[in-house]
Amino acid sequence: MTKYRTHNCAELTSKNNGETVILSGWLHKKRDHGNLLFLDLRDNYGTTQCIIEKDQAFFKELEKMQLESVLKINGLVNKRSNETINKELKTGEIEVIIKSYEVLGTCKELPIPVFSEQEYAEDIRLKYRFLDLRRKKIHSNIILRSKVISFIRDEMNKLGFLEFQTPILTSSSPEGARDFIVPSRLNPGKFYALPQAPQQFKQLIMVSGFDKYFQIAPCFRDEDARADRSPGEFYQLDLEMSFVEQEDVFGVVEKLLNKVFKKFTDKKFLYEKFPRISFKDSMLKYATDKPDLRNPLEIHDLTSVFKRDDVKFDIFKKLVKSGSIVKAIVTKNTSDKPRSFFDNLDKWAKSEGASGLAYFTFEKNKNVEAKGPVGKFFSPESLNEIMEITGANIGDSIFFSCDKKTNVLQIMASARDKIGQDLNLIDENVFAFCWIVDYPMYETDKNTGKIKFSHNPFSMPQGSEEEIDFKNPLNIKAFQYDIVCNGIELSSGAIRNHKPELMYKLFEIAGYKKSEVDEKFKGMINALSYGAPPHGGIAPGIDRIVMLLANEKNIREVTLFPMNQNAQDLMMNAPSEVNVDQLKELNLEIKTKK
Repeated sequence: MTKYRTHNCAELTSKNNGETVILSGWLHKKRDHGNLLFLDLRDNYGTTQCIIEKDQAFFKELEKMQLESVLKINGLVNKRSNETINKELKTGEIEVIIKSYEVLGTCKELPIPVFSEQEYAEDIRLKYRFLDLRRKKIHSNIILRSKVISFIRDEMNKLGFLEFQTPILTSSSPEGARDFIVPSRLNPGKFYALPQAPQQFKQLIMVSGFDKYFQIAPCFRDEDARADRSPGEFYQLDLEMSFVEQEDVFGVVEKLLNKVFKKFTDKKFLYEKFPRISFKDSMLKYATDKPDLRNPLEIHDLTSVFKRDDVKFDIFKKLVKSGSIVKAIVTKNTSDKPRSFFDNLDKWAKSEGASGLAYFTFEKNKNVEAKGPVGKFFSPESLNEIMEITGANIGDSIFFSCDKKTNVLQIMASARDKIGQDLNLIDENVFAFCWIVDYPMYETDKNTGKIKFSHNPFSMPQGSEEEIDFKNPLNIKAFQYDIVCNGIELSSGAIRNHKPELMYKLFEIAGYKKSEVDEKFKGMINALSYGAPPHGGIAPGIDRIVMLLANEKNIREVTLFPMNQNAQDLMMNAPSEVNVDQLKELNLEIKTKK
């Protein structure tokens, strides 16, 4: 009990009948029934219906009261009759007869109604985020986020992990996304960087002799907004372990995520033990390294078919001769689908920037035939080969696209998702986790043609040093892994390279001189020289975990104060200009582009 309340707005039941109580909260709704005024009072915990009769002296005052005003109400608990009980409210058995009230906080005219779950423009929601957060759905999401984080902390402690906090002001990293940089007043001309992740620090913690570390870490990346990623900052469950191999990390993470997702949702797991899928196989079967395994559709390579003389589909044949490839998706028992189903998918592909999706359906009279706009270009023998490659049967349909590898993989990955949704193949009540493993250590830069790290440069390559094919770096695989759920990448992780001489070799392949490695990674490379244990870790995104648990499509719906698409905080007016004196202190000057 406090000055402002004896109970919260979700607490009163019929057991409190006849009690005098004090409630405080926001005026959520009003319903005027002439002689009787109903007021719904809301706080963080729930809602209580309060009533006042017309003959009360302050009836008209409350009748005119602006919604979302903050009120303190003194009243008498009254048990409702059976026919008036509201089963949707925790307090639906009672109502509070108002005896007196006090306005604790006035409210101006609302730019968005708090009681409505109607969608509003993003800019107005973010400008008035404090009002947006009062809305039931998003309010519940933020409470869920808090509970998830608390639960994770408890579970990590049970697993023997120690929680540490790593620095926010650190050095710029040459790898990854763009850094947010911070000028140093005491060191003119030099800059800190906000950490994209505590990567080096968590490895240093392992070198320091601590066995298991975690933190709910803030990370800062100057990158564009996406549905599953906020611009500016985000939070991740950062963890690292000493004396472990890849499967040891997997065991901890699987155990944790099983507990978290079963605690906060009733959805089922497609796999209790998360499948391990190699990067190569994932790209072959799903055209992406973050596949949604709820979708049974797989992608097949039909490039060889278009080299046959009895295939007359000249457009694709010419493209294949010039280096393009053909990828296809089979849909089971879709011969009865209307022509519009197929044409709409073709139109959709064109809207995504592709040339379209060719298609036909397998039929059989005397021989196997292809029904569809391009079916006439395929012989029965070529159709039999397609059926053998793809596992298609009579009555199935096939969609295929031809382009350069990168382009065709992109459109087919999207087509797989689109077709799966259109055919209702995706079970929304299931979580399908998997590990993507065996990432290549290097890839070729599309612009320069040079070798570069494909993922984390601190990953340990697979095999002993004698076995590593340094002459053919694109063949080197890393102990690098991603965890994926329902087509969303939750995190990347790796077994780390704890051997300085090996690290120098690997950086040399990517074009770094020893002196550059020493300069950029001075703290870590030096530490590794003083006895470093084998170690590895991962950092699942907190925002993405909560987004999945809350069944939201956009990460901003589970983030307290997100920025807009342009990395602006419309509520706090950030980023903002600073005055000349502040710039002078930092030895900075702003020059505008002409």
